[in-house]
Amino acid sequence: MTAPKLFHLRQGTGRLVVSVPHAGTYIPADIAAGMTPAGRAAIDTDWHVDALYKFAHGLGATIIVATHSRNVVDLNRAPDGGKLYPGQAETGICPTETFDGAPLYAGNAPSPAARAQRVHTYWQPYHDALAACLARTCAAHGHAHLLDAHSIRTRVPRLFDGALPDLNFGTNDGAACTASLAARVVQSAAELAADRGFSHVLNGRFRGGYITRHYGRPADGVNAIQLELAQRTYMDDAASASDGLSRIAPVFDADRAAPLIEILHCVVAELSRP
Repeated sequence: MTAPKLFHLRQGTGRLVVSVPHAGTYIPADIAAGMTPAGRAAIDTDWHVDALYKFAHGLGATIIVATHSRNVVDLNRAPDGGKLYPGQAETGICPTETFDGAPLYAGNAPSPAARAQRVHTYWQPYHDALAACLARTCAAHGHAHLLDAHSIRTRVPRLFDGALPDLNFGTNDGAACTASLAARVVQSAAELAADRGFSHVLNGRFRGGYITRHYGRPADGVNAIQLELAQRTYMDDAASASDGLSRIAPVFDADRAAPLIEILHCVVAELSRP
């Protein structure tokens, strides 16, 4: 298989940039060769998140979507490997295990030199492009809004207790986005979400990863919000089989996704407002 570009970028004319760092599934052959079946299956992918936000470009948003799997390098982690949630289970810049704790590598994990090379080859180009998108948007509009788009299984006992709320907004406890904008965005989704039977939370278990925390600087004109979706809102995310392989390329359920996309449309529209 010919390696795809590291990311797909659709430049928009509005003030919103949508980042989709974890929907990619491609793993280069030399990396895949050392992985377990679970590692090659990329079972912790943010499945189909790019499809959920396909409409956003029509509202003027710039959209950047990574093509490579987070198992190669995690674009939403700090390049130095620093933890997001000290004291809680999480995966690193070059993950070595699944969310459930199963090994990604059949032998040795990537060495420090290999991790540094992956950051240089795969991580840095995405962030250079994202930073350039935000700079262009700020130059055109005086400020920019960043929506970092994610999804995860509704139940991952190793990471959080019970079922995750359906819509998980994160602003790094208010440091990445002004309180007024965060309130407007959450409110834009809340009524319709409740009507559709979806729950939501702001700064719960997921408060925003590296992208939200690094780029979200309201004083410098960039407000950033992460939205982590429970995957039950748009596909069947039944518990994985014991070997983790039952989740290979789950099918996108357009009928199930339709109410969610209505809600996402409200979020994108609010973030796109002058």
